[in-house]
Amino acid sequence: MQIIKQELEFEECLKQRIEFICEFSKVIPTFINGSIRRLEKNNLTYIEPHRVIINNITFLVFNYSNDVYISNLTKKIKLSELEKSLKNIYLQFYVKCCIILLKKDFFIS
Repeated sequence: MQIIKQELEFEECLKQRIEFICEFSKVIPTFINGSIRRLEKNNLTYIEPHRVIINNITFLVFNYSNDVYISNLTKKIKLSELEKSLKNIYLQFYVKCCIILLKKDFFIS
């Protein structure tokens, strides 16, 4: 059986909204188009979501949806909450770095 892969294009409005949020948050997104995968001579289809990589974190999005998934399809937020989520992720990363530095007996002036 052969798997047929067809690339999906980002919905332009969705891409613009994400770019605007990222610009406001001062981060640079990387966009990777999703795809549709079908089994030949079968009616099974899998829709691979678009991926947006921001600060080494993968966000999954689907065209015509206001939901954003963080890393996998188990944790979902609304697109309107993405800016807040980016700030929280950055803050968590910063705190972890500070803890690591303090554990190694470095002092931040």
